[in-house]
Amino acid sequence: MRFHRSALATVLAGALLVTSALSGCGKASSAADGKQATELRYQGWVGQVTLPELAADLGYLGDVKLKWIGNTISGPQDIQAATTGDIDFGGAFNGAIVKLAASKAPIKAVVAYYGANKDTYNGFYVLNDSPIKSARDLIGKKIGVNTLGAHAEAITKTYLARNGLTDDEIKQVELVVVPPVNTEQSLRQGQIDVASLSGVLRDKAVARGGVRSLYSDYELLGEFSAGSYVLRQDFIKKNPDTVRTFVTGVAKAIEWSRTTPRAEVIARFEKIIKARGRNEDTSTLQFFKSYGVAGQGGLISDKEFATWIDWLDRAGELKGKQVSAADIYTNEFNPFAANGAAK
Repeated sequence: MRFHRSALATVLAGALLVTSALSGCGKASSAADGKQATELRYQGWVGQVTLPELAADLGYLGDVKLKWIGNTISGPQDIQAATTGDIDFGGAFNGAIVKLAASKAPIKAVVAYYGANKDTYNGFYVLNDSPIKSARDLIGKKIGVNTLGAHAEAITKTYLARNGLTDDEIKQVELVVVPPVNTEQSLRQGQIDVASLSGVLRDKAVARGGVRSLYSDYELLGEFSAGSYVLRQDFIKKNPDTVRTFVTGVAKAIEWSRTTPRAEVIARFEKIIKARGRNEDTSTLQFFKSYGVAGQGGLISDKEFATWIDWLDRAGELKGKQVSAADIYTNEFNPFAANGAAK
């Protein structure tokens, strides 16, 4: 699986059918007869507690209930499912959202949910004895990522370009899709040369030893919110109160996780995961530090989309399409917007 321009286009699968798909999907939770939705369908992540799940457990969603329909390992897949109406909200890397928005998909980002800081970041690791020391050493090598067309790919291309590799040389760096829970093992077994690791999976791998960091999103870009939750615009129009409750709940959950002692946050996560009864391993929760969201309460700023609009445009991915950061997101439903827009 070579690293082609078409890799980022995977996020657009089905996007051309969005209009027809929306006419027949999502009826179960869309407003009818003036009534707003009280149930939001979503996809989760194995062994993790998402911000909406935390918000629900803390009582921040009021009468709005969450309906789990399965798990995902891919942000692009998650927002695609939201676009076609299979779920009501989905989250992904902001660059993937830009690509979807460029295709005229009727979505809107409403709150940030993950990002990078000194404690929480996406790192790219090699084995201690690996001969890979620099960006140029990655030519012809394999990098394990959770999905194509998303965060890990964008960060990798940014790292390679900043270190002087040409477009042709960058195409020789191979991205291999590996489930996150298997990425560390794949690196240690020599199936890949570099592993993209984040969150508790990264910390657990580092704690075991034998690996070293090559680059990270935090080193490249500093603190920033990297991904947002999106909803369909028709859903927002029909269910403004539900959307406000959802965004407010997520925003409050972000701040709760920031201000609550770490041990208490982890204990809450363990309780949530055990209560849902999916036979999940909770040992990795001990490594949780933060969600990494930059803006207060998940407020979104122009730069968090403009950065990737510029990058995708330079890479030729937008094919001349004009995309405005301000058109992709809104802070309208976030109670922290009253304190001033995210900077």
